[in-house]
Amino acid sequence: MTSASALPARLAALLPDLSPLRSSADFRLLWVQGLITYFGSFMALIALPLQIKEITGSPLAVGAMGAVELVPLVVFGLYGGALADSADRRKVILGTEAGLGLLAVVLLANAALPDPALWPLYLVAGGVSALAGLQRPALDSLMARIVPHDQLTAAAALNSLRWQFGAITGPAVAGLVVAYAGHATAYAVTVVTFTVSVLLCLRLAPAPPAAHARKPSLRGIAEGARYAWSRPVLLGTYAIDLAAMFFAFPNTIFPFLADELHAEWSLGLMYAAGSAGSLVLGLTSGWTSRVRRHGLFVVFGAAAWGLAIAAAGWFSNVWLVLGCLAAAGAGDMLSGLGRSTIWNQTIPEELRGRLAGIEVLSYSVGPQLGQVRAGAMAGWTGTRSAIWSGGVACVASVALLAAALPKLFTYDSGTDEDAERRRQAKASGLPASGQSSPSGV
Repeated sequence: MTSASALPARLAALLPDLSPLRSSADFRLLWVQGLITYFGSFMALIALPLQIKEITGSPLAVGAMGAVELVPLVVFGLYGGALADSADRRKVILGTEAGLGLLAVVLLANAALPDPALWPLYLVAGGVSALAGLQRPALDSLMARIVPHDQLTAAAALNSLRWQFGAITGPAVAGLVVAYAGHATAYAVTVVTFTVSVLLCLRLAPAPPAAHARKPSLRGIAEGARYAWSRPVLLGTYAIDLAAMFFAFPNTIFPFLADELHAEWSLGLMYAAGSAGSLVLGLTSGWTSRVRRHGLFVVFGAAAWGLAIAAAGWFSNVWLVLGCLAAAGAGDMLSGLGRSTIWNQTIPEELRGRLAGIEVLSYSVGPQLGQVRAGAMAGWTGTRSAIWSGGVACVASVALLAAALPKLFTYDSGTDEDAERRRQAKASGLPASGQSSPSGV
């Protein structure tokens, strides 16, 4: 029988590992900054498709947002990766955050018009995609520099919790704000959060590139792509995430699903349900810091995501649908923890930005294409069939990719050569590039 004293200890072991917040001042700043800006970003993320739906009444028009965002994301994501390896990452983060705030001002100004125009919504969607493509590699590549090597999984879990807070509260509040105060109010909140975010980013320590860093170029981008292609473990993480999001990311048609289920009130909950599932896993993520087989996280998490999305499209009871979406979110977070840990454990410092640029494509292009797929499929076969068929295709594609790339399935951070090389470089106090490590790490 389990003793009374052992039970609290076991429960405590499930709680998130807070070590990165204690050991790195820059990580604390970025964590708080992200907590604030994600809330505002999700307010706009929900208000924007709702406004397009209100203006056009077309699921295809809402899904077309993904097509508008795709090209800027690809181009600027790859360039942003090369830029992160050749520029001060703090400056990149600060400049792009200020740009995103200005785009929120454009949304606010358009929403304040007597008859808001449609074209600025697509223009801003493309601009946000471009700036996010530039920013994300700098943010992601900074993590391995400011967080100790043995705390990378814990840092990924904490970052996910921060994101989930915005993903839950943002959509839930946005639905109410848009319904009772209008789109302009939601965009005004977004402007305020980005203003606070910029002020926090000003306090980050400089993050200069390696002394031998080269200017961004196609040759440099190709070098990063060749490295990723030569590593089956990395290739597997990118491919599985891309496939899962392409086939099973139906968020853009949630407004039409809520209508079909005669539960318009549930729209905000649908957007927040996946994040709620991720939050539950994040709040009990202490055990993940003790796992070394992170490839299993990637495969089983993505498969669970697909199964849950398929079930969400099949059920007609709105509460069962919400439960399935929550389960999908938990699976997605598990897969995300595995991907983030593998990337940060294995990629050398001098290539981290460019590989983060490729990560942007796998992380973001999939959902953008998924929006287009879901919108087009819903217009052709119906909303619910578009959802459940995508979930089934997701599970099938994950199984095929796992079989084709077995090194991902057997990845072990204790024996993988790239992980060991990165661990030794971190322990020596020098990044892989030979540049002195920032203080506090």
